[in-house]
Formats: sequence, structure tokens, C-alpha cells
Amino acid sequence: MFTQDRSQLRSVYLEAWRKAREGLPLAPIEQQVVDVARRHPEYHALLEAGEAGLQRDYLPEQGETNPFLHLALHIAILEQLSTDRPAGMRKLYQQLVLSNAGDTHEAEHTIMECLAEAIWRLQRDDKPFDEKAYVKCIRKRGGGRRPRG
Repeated sequence: MFTQDRSQLRSVYLEAWRKAREGLPLAPIEQQVVDVARRHPEYHALLEAGEAGLQRDYLPEQGETNPFLHLALHIAILEQLSTDRPAGMRKLYQQLVLSNAGDTHEAEHTIMECLAEAIWRLQRDDKPFDEKAYVKCIRKRGGGRRPRG
């Protein structure tokens, strides 16, 4: 079941990339996938390889980054920004962008480190997502001070 779900999710990325390369219309989520993937040329060959990358495990213990997880974390951050959740996320992001000389991608990567850590803690501790700790992590990594009022 897990493998089937993982493959289906990964297939969304491959299909969106294929459709974009062929100039076909994209659903909004597919457009978001393609926009994020375009900022990651190191993943283009994988996205173009088709089924070959669907079953592969990417092991952090061996220094590997899971490209599908990486892209998904970018998309999760974009969703957080669109809803401003946790509250104040947009402002934190804007502060990160400014502190990174306008580099939105680097700002997302800074947030991503905190999001990955928060997800890891959630899984390890079997507790709900801790928005306060997540926001604190972002601030600590350069997202600015807590707004007053």
C-alpha cells in the first residue's frame, strides 16, 4: 500500500513535467510542481527518466536527498505562504527573502530545514505539529523577530 501510494504521488511529478515539456495544459497543482521543478535543474533528468525513479529509495544515511520529498516540501511551503499559516508565515518569508538578497529560493530552503525538522519531530514524538516551535526555528535561522502586538 505504501509503495503504491508513493509511486502514485511520484507519478504526479513525472506527469506534470511531461505535460509541461509537451506544451499541454496543466492543472493548478501541476503548474506548481513544474514551477518548483524548473528551479531544480539537478532533478530534470530524473523527471524525464519516467518509471525508473518511481521505486528508488533515497537514503539520508548514505547522503542522498529524496528529490520528490524536496519538491514536495517546496510546495508545502508555498501553500503555507498562500494561506499565511502558521500565522505570520508571509512576513517571516519576506524577512528571509530580504536577508538573502532577494533570493526566494534560498529563503524557501531555510524554511524547508525547519519544516523537515518539525515533521521529523512529529513522527518521532507522535505528537501534533508544533507551529510555535516551527516558527521559532524559522526566526532563529534568520526569519526575523517576533512582531509586536
